[in-house]
Amino acid sequence: MNITLASNSISLAAVNPPPAKAVLKNEKAARDFEAMLLAPVLDSLQKTFAGDAEDGKTPGASDYRAMATQALAQSIAARGGIGIGHLILRHLQPPKVSGGS
Repeated sequence: MNITLASNSISLAAVNPPPAKAVLKNEKAARDFEAMLLAPVLDSLQKTFAGDAEDGKTPGASDYRAMATQALAQSIAARGGIGIGHLILRHLQPPKVSGGS
């Protein structure tokens, strides 16, 4: 929200920055979303390169594989991922407008 007084434009976001708790919440949301996007990609890669091994016939193997893929996706996203989280975070933050005098 911008307030224009005569020739000065003041951004309320610049005057009142978001609380640290909200920033941390947005960062976590961006990381989690990126992990959700990475998981199917990694799962697809894993299935492509794993082939048809005996492990695929073991009861519960697909569940463990899915948990491992999810853990890998979360780990990649927590360390910066492929940049999707940063893009999302940038859109969640209020715009930075410089006030001119």
